Amino acid sequence: MQRIFKTDRSREYLLAGALVFVVGLAGCKTADLNPSETFSEGYVLDEKALEFVPVGSSREQVMLSLGSPSSTATFDNEVFYYISQKRKRSVAFMQPKVTERRILAVYFDKNSKVANISNYGLQDGKVFDFISRTTPTGGKDLSFLGQLLAGVGKAPGSLAGSAPPGQ
Repeated sequence: MQRIFKTDRSREYLLAGALVFVVGLAGCKTADLNPSETFSEGYVLDEKALEFVPVGSSREQVMLSLGSPSSTATFDNEVFYYISQKRKRSVAFMQPKVTERRILAVYFDKNSKVANISNYGLQDGKVFDFISRTTPTGGKDLSFLGQLLAGVGKAPGSLAGSAPPGQ
């Protein structure tokens, strides 16, 4: 009796495919598998450049050392603002959240000399609009529904179907 063995090549093909997959996966970096992203925006402050701007420096020296400011204010005395922030999102489809904000404010006196340098962080911040140069007041902002409900008790007496008072 003679046995004829039939070779099954499917097992060899499966093993070769697995080997190609493992070799291809070995080329991947693990950093690419991390879905979180960090975004840096605005002015990146160089601490060494800040050392060249002591109190008493001229406006020109500030511009040469730190560069153009992100924003300026000219109310009483001029102020240069250098603004930066970092935002992070944990997954690509989520909105990024601000994790760090830094504002370097350089205050000038009437002679255009540096009077004070202040650093403000996210914990110090109040939201204000750079474009319109307004700061929100501490009042109560009502939504449309809140305004509607607040106005119910203040309706005029001359609505349709009601007589004016005293008649």
